[in-house]
Amino acid sequence: MSSQIAINPRVVVVTGTTTGIGAAVVKHFCELGHQVLAVDFNPKGEQVADEAGAAFYQADLTDPEACRGAIADAVQRFGGVDILVNNAGIQHVASIETFPEEKWRQIIDLMLTAPFLLTQAAWPFMREKGWGRIINIASIHAHVASPGKAAYVSAKHGMMGLTKTAALEGGEQGITANAICPAYVKTPLVDNQIADQAKLHGMGEQEVIEKIMLKNAAVKRLIEPIEVAQMVAYLASDAAGAVTGSSWNIDLGWTAH
Repeated sequence: MSSQIAINPRVVVVTGTTTGIGAAVVKHFCELGHQVLAVDFNPKGEQVADEAGAAFYQADLTDPEACRGAIADAVQRFGGVDILVNNAGIQHVASIETFPEEKWRQIIDLMLTAPFLLTQAAWPFMREKGWGRIINIASIHAHVASPGKAAYVSAKHGMMGLTKTAALEGGEQGITANAICPAYVKTPLVDNQIADQAKLHGMGEQEVIEKIMLKNAAVKRLIEPIEVAQMVAYLASDAAGAVTGSSWNIDLGWTAH
């Protein structure tokens, strides 16, 4: 898929932008000529945004007011919101029996409630313009489950439901909603899981990569963040105007089984 899709300059809000997929999406959209607001809890995200040519808004998206504040900041800076990329996420690996309740709530708040609130806040500006793109970075875990990831899997399954509902409600208003569902991407979030998975399953870290992360993959490698960013760019383009309510799997062949 070409990254040189013809795109009219738009206002883009991206969450979870300090590293990994979010950082790649911010950089790619800036290169395409968009006005981008990068939103992250980590203050180091400001340097990442500056280097890409984006604006930065520091926010804890588990706070509902911070979600609304991010959209308000984009509107104040750029006059509206055309494209929303819900990417922010965290991970905690533990069995259901030992999973901490506070971690469950944090993950659900950040990865399901925040995308809903951000979508809700951006919706009127998209509706008024008659054009909008909501792109949710879900996961292959929006379709399948893995042991030790109850909160993450639940949030991603919920995000898929949110995507479909937004697609149905937005269709007549020119708003599309789609989800991208990658398998394991080469990001710090994935790197940090390896030790946790090794402990949970009683195996070495290299075994985790080979026997868990890439076990079901036809293509035996991790995904590069830019590969996801280029898919985001397509779904945000005018060329994807007929694409909505869909799940775009970048899963190395995982679900071909």
